[in-house]
Amino acid sequence: MGRKNAAVKIACENRKARHDYFIHETFEAGLVLQGTEVKSLRDGRANLKDSYGEIKNGEIFIQNMHISPYEHGNIFNHEELRPRKLLMHKAEIVKLFSKTREKGFTLVPLKIYFKQGRAKLELALASGKHNYDKRRDLQERAVKRDVARELRDRQKG
Repeated sequence: MGRKNAAVKIACENRKARHDYFIHETFEAGLVLQGTEVKSLRDGRANLKDSYGEIKNGEIFIQNMHISPYEHGNIFNHEELRPRKLLMHKAEIVKLFSKTREKGFTLVPLKIYFKQGRAKLELALASGKHNYDKRRDLQERAVKRDVARELRDRQKG
């Protein structure tokens, strides 16, 4: 009865990440934000393109994440591309740090969403795809789409 609404509202998504990277594991992290950043995020005015995670001194930060200035903000409006701290358990940060030291692994943000009124970021441990991997994925998706279309047409006819 006193339970909060568990609805998740997606503020922005990095759709290109799944095209450009193999996603090995995903993590949920809290975001340390200023008030005007939260208001801009609720309006869906953010962009995760070209952003990445970085671990410095045992803390994890998101770099190059663009949050547009809040339209109704004043002189205390936020800086658009500032590094933003992520909130994760120490054990998870240590695990990510050791994984990113391996060849080819990087931290890629997938989406920002609000969960129980708090801003969360879905962070992925990923490795880059080559062009031939991307072409193979597109080809597999096209084949699945054609098969689904054939099955649907057979059921109708």
